Amino acid sequence: MLSDHFSHRDPDAASSPVMTGHGEHAGHGGSHGAPSAAMDPNQHQVHQGSGHGGHDKHEGHDPEVFRKRFWLSLLLTIPTVVFSEMIQEWFGYSLTGVPGNALVSPVLGAFIFVYGGHVFLQGGWREVRNRQPGMMLLISLAISVAFVASVATTLGLLDLEFWWELSALVTIMLLGHWQEMAAIGRTRGALAALAELLPDEAERITADGTEHVSVGDLMVGDSVLVRPGGRVPADGTVIDGQAEFDESMITGESRPVPRGSGDHVAAGTVALGSSVRVRVGAVGEQTALAGIQRLVEQAQASGSRAQALADRAAAALFYIAVVAGLVTFSVWSLLGDTDAAIVRTVTVLVIACPHALGLAIPLVIAISTEVSARSGILVKDRLALERMRNIDVVLFDKTGTLTEGRHEVRGSWTPDGNDDEMLRLAGAAEMDSEHPLARAIVHAAEARGRLPQATGFEAVAGRGVRAQVEGHEVQAGGPRLLAEIGLDERNLDSATLREWRARGASVLFVVVDGALAGSIALEDRSREVSRQAVDSLHERGIRVAMITGDARNVADAVAGELGIDEVFAEVLPENKAEAVVELQRRGHRVAMVGDGVNDAPALAQADVGVAIGAGTDVAIESAGVVLASDDPRGVLAIANLSRASFRKMVQNLAWATGYNVVAIPLAAGVLAFADITLTPALGAVFMSLSTIIVALNAQLLRGIDLKPPKEPAGA
Repeated sequence: MLSDHFSHRDPDAASSPVMTGHGEHAGHGGSHGAPSAAMDPNQHQVHQGSGHGGHDKHEGHDPEVFRKRFWLSLLLTIPTVVFSEMIQEWFGYSLTGVPGNALVSPVLGAFIFVYGGHVFLQGGWREVRNRQPGMMLLISLAISVAFVASVATTLGLLDLEFWWELSALVTIMLLGHWQEMAAIGRTRGALAALAELLPDEAERITADGTEHVSVGDLMVGDSVLVRPGGRVPADGTVIDGQAEFDESMITGESRPVPRGSGDHVAAGTVALGSSVRVRVGAVGEQTALAGIQRLVEQAQASGSRAQALADRAAAALFYIAVVAGLVTFSVWSLLGDTDAAIVRTVTVLVIACPHALGLAIPLVIAISTEVSARSGILVKDRLALERMRNIDVVLFDKTGTLTEGRHEVRGSWTPDGNDDEMLRLAGAAEMDSEHPLARAIVHAAEARGRLPQATGFEAVAGRGVRAQVEGHEVQAGGPRLLAEIGLDERNLDSATLREWRARGASVLFVVVDGALAGSIALEDRSREVSRQAVDSLHERGIRVAMITGDARNVADAVAGELGIDEVFAEVLPENKAEAVVELQRRGHRVAMVGDGVNDAPALAQADVGVAIGAGTDVAIESAGVVLASDDPRGVLAIANLSRASFRKMVQNLAWATGYNVVAIPLAAGVLAFADITLTPALGAVFMSLSTIIVALNAQLLRGIDLKPPKEPAGA
């Protein structure tokens, strides 16, 4: 159950019930120990306001600050430009008759420099203090040079009319930063959206009825009432009622999941159709939702090879811009044009600002992490996601991943052809057994009609079960049961028995009043979605392998049914990692998909470890990517996301670096002889446009559909 997957478990919270009967078949059923204590959700208070590790260079930057400063600066830039002597000359109008007209541009321009430019000056000073020069320091240098030149012009020391350009420069930079911060803020909303899944209040059940309490006041052991359409306030176990639950916000699965008494439910999921009562099993940091939030935070903060390259390039660009600015100033000064030297130096500093380069990777990381989390794919290690695009072999653990992980009746035989009657008696005899095979028989029998009451139930170690049903002694067990009562398997349809065993089925025999009444074949059924997953991976040219501790005939039967390319069978738990090493020795890049404690070494050894939703905490800790659901088709979604996000990173890096290669020489005036030059304000426009293009390109990742198609009815 998903509420167990992302919580910290208490080993003493639950114990496994004693399994009775079918001693020789104990290995066929998988563990049916009671699930760990569920969990609960006060964590929306814990995680609110948590930082975003992936954008340290933007730490403390509130888009609202840039928005307010932009609009006021824009409002003041308009009269600054209108009263500029250069603009008046260009457009052939005059405002010399307006009292104080000569002071409008200097006063408003200085105010814009201090008010609008404050965030850049502050950021630049922080970069100097931290000895990490970057985009804020470049912007600070550019607007400071422009301000000094403007003041010098006002004082008659230079012949530059620069106040309007300074104002336009600051305003455009504020606009660019506002849009950048807003884009990053939208990706950070993934964590806020997870926190908002929880209701503020819960309806706690008391001796006198119910009371409304804050979710933070819930404690383990409390019982809560969840009404139709209401969100579950805490991870826990349904103790009364039955309803379908919308778990899409946790697992990405759009189809409602039925939950009844004894089933676990996760905080934030929505009850549909009817009310249920839930006993709280975990609170705060122990809940599934808190665990998912931790994984999302970890993913957004995790490193990336492309990011490391972009960071180095952005740091180098600062020094390139400074050197280019000095060279530009020196060359134009030597040519005798001091005004052009100042204008073009400022333009170089502005246009070389590594905004686009600094945003190219972090925004892709943030958006891809958000998109994946909303689809039930939780990326713990960014490098694992990057490696996924190069995977050429996916190694699946069999039980619980490709198969259901629980047995079901897949065939029956009786001498007289009355299979229903044989199953009815066997189901009644098995009713009090906790063995997984017994539960499968009871389930199949109940599907055919109401079962009679059995008495005198007895589990016989190593043989099976015995009970009295409607005056008959009914026994069910394996081959040892037949041997001990002197019956022979040869009385069976040998062809049917051989067929069952060839495909790895567990065979139980039913004896009524000392006579062989029939036999039942039980198998761990392959999932329909597993076949779809294998087919989809094959279409992408990816080989599929399977690893299991089951016998070779069982493994080969499942592999044949699903179309798997290679099988590692009869593998001891401690040797699973060796299968991964063997594939890697052949030159393959391997993704391992598993859910159990014994899968952890293999998950860690693989190039990419994927813990599937039914996984244990140990498996999740060893994996780089976690699927919140147990749908193996999610592996293809991970590969698709890996390719798409890497493609966006490359596109953004190519644009950001290519832009600077072209823009810096142009800003320095290399084409001035052809009368092609850039003003600082135009440079700021180009710089902001390059940043917006990078941001918009990254936003296209939101269009990728990672959710698998709905399972066929009855699958």
